Amino acid sequence: MGTLIMVGQLILSLSILIILHELGHYSTAKWFKTRVEKFYLFFNPYFSLIKAKKIDGKWNVKTFAKADNDFPEDKDPDNTTYGIGWLPLGGYVKISGMIDESMDKEQMQAEPQPWEFRTKPAWQRLIIMLAGVIVNFILGFLLMGFMLWHYGEAYLPTSEVNQYGIYADSLGQKLGLQTGDKILKFGDKPFDKFNDRLAILELVLNGAKTITVERNGQEKVVTPDPEVIKSLAAHKNQKEPIFSFRLPFVAGEIKKGSPAQKAGFKVDDEFLAIDGVKTPFFRDFLAYVQAHPNKDVIVQVKRDNQIIDVPARIGEDGTLGIAPYPPEKFFEFEHVKYSLAQALPAGVKKGWGFIDSQIKGFGKMFSGKIKATESLGGFGAFANMYGKQWDWERFWRVTAIVSLLLGFINLLPIPALDGGYALFLIFEVITGIKPSDKFVETAVTIGFFLLMGLFLFSNGLDVWRALGH
Repeated sequence: MGTLIMVGQLILSLSILIILHELGHYSTAKWFKTRVEKFYLFFNPYFSLIKAKKIDGKWNVKTFAKADNDFPEDKDPDNTTYGIGWLPLGGYVKISGMIDESMDKEQMQAEPQPWEFRTKPAWQRLIIMLAGVIVNFILGFLLMGFMLWHYGEAYLPTSEVNQYGIYADSLGQKLGLQTGDKILKFGDKPFDKFNDRLAILELVLNGAKTITVERNGQEKVVTPDPEVIKSLAAHKNQKEPIFSFRLPFVAGEIKKGSPAQKAGFKVDDEFLAIDGVKTPFFRDFLAYVQAHPNKDVIVQVKRDNQIIDVPARIGEDGTLGIAPYPPEKFFEFEHVKYSLAQALPAGVKKGWGFIDSQIKGFGKMFSGKIKATESLGGFGAFANMYGKQWDWERFWRVTAIVSLLLGFINLLPIPALDGGYALFLIFEVITGIKPSDKFVETAVTIGFFLLMGLFLFSNGLDVWRALGH
């Protein structure tokens, strides 16, 4: 069920973004009196799930229609066919006189007409081509702003975590971190908001070479191995953190019928040691218990300001049945509220920060500083962003990110993408020289197959990772 929820959220989000993206192309084309033949959500090779066209003032609707031209003759050729395809990999508008992946050579060989894309001034064609990505960027910025306005922004200050220090997992240890460290800075940038994803951003994309920590009461500068930093790009696709906060182990719940209940543990017991091994933090205690199933132990706890020893027997499954208090018991989370006037520019700033990270990421990938196999992902990676439970706040936050990402990807200078067409048009605007239709047609064909290769490669990586590699 969780997988279906993820897929459902992905399809809904992409549907919203595709329709609005294509609406950008459609509306500007109509504005410049350019004929739009089709407007489709999803691709429709061989047949459409549904399509509709207004003919002589009446809507004609067909379902599971196979033929392209099965509507009655229309006296108004400016009317557009609207449809939903069956292949949810994108969408499109077919603009008369435009060289695109449909490769309508018959139309392109005919005499150019005033309503066609190819007869419009270069600046108008450039606006039509860029309108889709502009919509994506504006939508992403607005969504981020409205989310800040409606929900605010919650985060855990690193100063709160530094009461107890961090727990460094294996990759964190390879970076040179140790459990108990208090992180102060990445490079020259203070680490104010506790989030190991921000650490990846600073080390991998922003080029931080050092980590400043407080260790055993002394400030220390750690210089991670560059190869370990490079491996962080792969780690972002994993669920385990590089480091996490440490929590004192205070019993928040004793499960009924558990070994802990039988031993007499109580809520609010503060755990200090087990069999003489100091375990003041939950993960330390958990690791010891999991490593000693079916063992009789002596647990030292603090109860009502008195330290007592409690004999207990660890269960066969390596548990005692004690749940700790949540982080909110020990940490004071910050919650920043925004007025609408504050939220909109903050949303633009947040959105631009995301775009900037994508630009840096692509730059490092093409320069070989990070591996494409470790940083790219397909629809599986997108779906995982939404989560297996339907959460509207998360849905709209992820939709904002995906909108900006689609805008950025579409702006790449690859023929068959909006950015590729825009590159040719910018060249034409600057030089006054229009690339030949044959050249553009060949470039679009090459770009299309390049995109198909990237699509198969990125989604193949999702499958590879799902198989545990």
